[in-house]
Amino acid sequence: QVQLVESGGGLVQAGGSLRLSCLASGNTVSINQIGWYRQVPGNQRDLVASISVDGTTVYADSVKGRSTISRDNAKNTVYLQMNSLKAEDTAVYYCNGKVRYRTLTFDYWGQGTQVTVSS
Repeated sequence: QVQLVESGGGLVQAGGSLRLSCLASGNTVSINQIGWYRQVPGNQRDLVASISVDGTTVYADSVKGRSTISRDNAKNTVYLQMNSLKAEDTAVYYCNGKVRYRTLTFDYWGQGTQVTVSS
């Protein structure tokens, strides 16, 4: 089992920055990939950025160049630094951990953290 806890959300003005943190606990060595997703009410949950165990990162086009995902293995924490925030970045941000075992993928989710960008 893996537990994920997000923090760092809040209210920020457009153009500002936030750093979200995702603290992993439990069987963290089994995690193959951690990603940040966001969701606006009525919409699906979309990938913002992810980082794999080998360090490979992926970014959504909407945040590319404005966001950086990183990890601190000693702290079991993955960060999402978001700069030049826009009103359309407003959403609930969720941390996702993927554990792959043979042909199966298990998804673990945090409880989410609200990010509100005022224009």
